[in-house]
Formats: sequence, C-alpha cells, structure tokens
Amino acid sequence: MTKKVVLIIEYDGSAYKGWQAQKYDVPSVQENLEKALSVIANHKVSVVCAGRTDSGVHASAQVVHFETEVERSERSWTLGVNTHLPSDISVVAARYVDEAFHARFSALSRRYRYVIYQSALRPALLGKGLTWTYKTLDVEAMKEAARCFLGTHDFSSFRAVGCQAHTPIRTILNFSVQQLGQYIVLDVRANAFLHHMIRNFAGVLMTIGAGEQPVSWAKQVLAAKDRTKGGITAPPTGLYFVDAEYPEHFNLPQRPLGPHFLPYVEEPDYALSR
Repeated sequence: MTKKVVLIIEYDGSAYKGWQAQKYDVPSVQENLEKALSVIANHKVSVVCAGRTDSGVHASAQVVHFETEVERSERSWTLGVNTHLPSDISVVAARYVDEAFHARFSALSRRYRYVIYQSALRPALLGKGLTWTYKTLDVEAMKEAARCFLGTHDFSSFRAVGCQAHTPIRTILNFSVQQLGQYIVLDVRANAFLHHMIRNFAGVLMTIGAGEQPVSWAKQVLAAKDRTKGGITAPPTGLYFVDAEYPEHFNLPQRPLGPHFLPYVEEPDYALSR
C-alpha cells in the first residue's frame, strides 16, 4: 500500500545551484535528498517541494512530500536519512500524511525572510548566510515603503527577466521590516512568489533605506510594471524559505520560524486581512 510522507528540511544553499535537480551533475538540494531517501526506502524516491529556491538561497523549513510502499518509522525518515545527507542539509521533522496532501498545491501561502547584516566592516562569520551592507539603513523608511506592496498587484517590476510564471499577479499577505541589533529582517508571506521577487524587494528597500531614493520610489517601481525600473537584485545569501501554510486538518509538524541564529522575531506588525 502506498503511503505519503511529509518532511521538513533545513539547508544551507551556499554550495548548491538551487533546490531543483538538474542535468550534467550540477549540485542541487533535491538530488542529495532523493539519493538519501532512496537508501532508506530501498527504492527510487522522488520528492515534491513547497517552493523551489534559487542558487545560494537557504531554507529553515522547506516542506516536501514523497510516496513509498515501505514501512519505516518517522525516526528512520529523520535520523536515518540524515546519515546519508551532507552536513549542510538536514531533515528536521517527518510525518505520515493523508494521501490528499501535496507540498506544492495544498499550500495556502509561503513565507520568506531576508536577513541583512548592517556593519561598517564585513563579517567573517555567517558570511554566506547574510547580506552585508556597510551603509546605515533607515528602517522606518523601509517599513513605510514596504506597505505599498501589501495586497494584490501586478509585480512585473519585481520578477526576473527569465521568470516563467504565467502571470505577474501575486497577493502579499504580510510584509514586515524589523531591526534586531545589527540584523534587519524582511519578513514576507504571500500566496506565491515570482522568480527573484523577494531579492528585488530587498534591493528596492535597501536603496530607500540608504537614502538613495525616497520612500515614494517603491510605489513608483510597482506602478511601472517594468523590471528595468526596479533597481538592483539583492544577493541570494540573505534569503531563507521559512514556512509554508497548509490547512490545519493535514496536521503537519510545526517548527520555530528560522533561521535559528536570529533572536525571537515578532509576528509581522501589519498584514492584509484574509
């Protein structure tokens, strides 16, 4: 009898060309995970994730599912699989779920955090897990600018040129900007995201925070519906997939929001009512 298993995965994406398995032996998170699962399951395993991440992007709670006909304990799907994974990928939770569950199509929303480290001098620690800026950023200006992104809009100005999404229309449910010591955290939840969307948000907000553009520029970029008007794309190093929301009846494992090196981050201070 076929069973469906959901896993919560944490990974440092620095060494990988993104989540998705690719041709020509390009390193990916998916390929490493499927190989490890196949050892424990004793058959070839294919996984589906909640949201694919790009080269250099990380995850503290990526959600995946796979199907198997073998009976293994949840401990085997965590500790057992981890023994066959590289040290920068870890299964942090596992559970058998209803056959109707789908990691991608059952998701109600997805959530990312973009972590900026503000310091006059570059950091040596966590260098590939942060986006460093030597500039002093005005967090209040960034907060005000981020408000214009809430709601349903055409986000063409924030999608990569090669984005393959059928439509640029997306709904931003939450968008907060918080300062935690030298960290500035952009916390964004949406029904779905476009390619490079969060990194392009970060690029605009960091430009505004540095005083190089007024707060009103964010709304101008959004209204332009033109990627060439949107400024720089921020580096992938500070970006983390931190959560996917599903209907409660699936009873998925719950994890603290990451990345785990951050102190407690309050829930977004403003949101779109659902």
